[in-house]
Amino acid sequence: MEYVSHSSEETKAFGRKLAEAAKKGEVYALIGNLGAGKTVLAKGFAEGIGITEAVSSPTFTILQEYDEGRLPFYHFDVYRIDDPVEMDEIGFEDYLDGDGVCLVEWADEVRELMPADTIRIEIERAPELGDDIRIITVTGKQVEG
Repeated sequence: MEYVSHSSEETKAFGRKLAEAAKKGEVYALIGNLGAGKTVLAKGFAEGIGITEAVSSPTFTILQEYDEGRLPFYHFDVYRIDDPVEMDEIGFEDYLDGDGVCLVEWADEVRELMPADTIRIEIERAPELGDDIRIITVTGKQVEG
């Protein structure tokens, strides 16, 4: 499915809607260039799960865990991963098999570690349509409304 976002607020709202349908054990791969809106969507996703604390991109820590929502939320940012083996060191597979939902920013950096049933979310800027326009393509899940 494809969605056109006209603002960061719409991107965030789309993330919320996506998370409202999230289920235990799902893994989301968030893909897009720098500044595409991945973290904005991730913030909305966290809100959709029921996280009320501030959510930021875990670029320097790789993983942020949030337990206050209806599901545990594991937010990964693998931008700084030089070798996928580093993911073993943080127990990535344990999170994939855990009780929560995983969202992995820059997931293409570790694509060989992502499960076959990963839900893929690609965000692309569309400057030819306007500075704030984003094309969001979701593969592997339908979003209602």
